[in-house]
Amino acid sequence: MCEEACPDRWARESSPTVKHMLQAEGKRMTSQRALLLRIIQGSSGHLDADEIYRQAREHDPRISLSTVYRTLNLLKELDLVEELHLDEEHHHYEMAADTVHHHLVCAECGRIVEFQSPLLDELGAELEQEHGFALQRLQIDALGRCQECQRR
Repeated sequence: MCEEACPDRWARESSPTVKHMLQAEGKRMTSQRALLLRIIQGSSGHLDADEIYRQAREHDPRISLSTVYRTLNLLKELDLVEELHLDEEHHHYEMAADTVHHHLVCAECGRIVEFQSPLLDELGAELEQEHGFALQRLQIDALGRCQECQRR
């Protein structure tokens, strides 16, 4: 009866590390938090809060938009989720990655393509060396038009 993304299942099976991080902050791994975390983890793209909320309601009709925002803020504080400011309209969310990556954003259709670049890695190292600055993160978001939109 319970589908693959059943909130209770994810509350039981969530990473012990995440549970410990939440407990250290005096928080519990609730079924709704587990569901939202799973939606973000399972996403093939960069979701905004409204899309996360829409998907969550398919599995838990009682979840509220405020719960989604509170959970996103908590996951950001724990460095589990990154909030991306890829356009002026709204923020997108993705799981915090172990590898550095950047984004190409289509100004027309909103498509987002992740990429890695050794040149940008070198730029980061050069900036640190030249300016004596310890970079925490180098984020490049390039705005343009994807191939599909260029063809139209």
